Amino acid sequence: MISLKKLTVIAMKWRKMAGVGRRSIALPGISNCKQANKGHFVVYSTDLRRFVIPLAYLHTNIFRELFEMSEEEFGLPTDGPIILPCNAAFLEYVIYMVSSKCSAAAASYRLISPSPITIHNFS
Repeated sequence: MISLKKLTVIAMKWRKMAGVGRRSIALPGISNCKQANKGHFVVYSTDLRRFVIPLAYLHTNIFRELFEMSEEEFGLPTDGPIILPCNAAFLEYVIYMVSSKCSAAAASYRLISPSPITIHNFS
């Protein structure tokens, strides 16, 4: 018969072994972060908004450039999440452009062109 003390030690070892593969990365102050679904990865914008992005987007030039800029600005994350050097609005726009499969020329034009200005006459 196994003693209660030995059984407790074995249970603690099993608990540690079971939790090894389930570690998640969270930002300080952000709780309840779920893991991404299969085929997706998680990034954060500079204003700490969470985005779940399909792995298929990794081959696009814009995401490659954003990852390179992130590495230059923040370094490679060892314990923390990947933070892209843009705000949430810009990242939403990039995801929209990639998901709608715009051509590279059209996407770059839309990213750098100023938005149209409307002039209202209040007289």
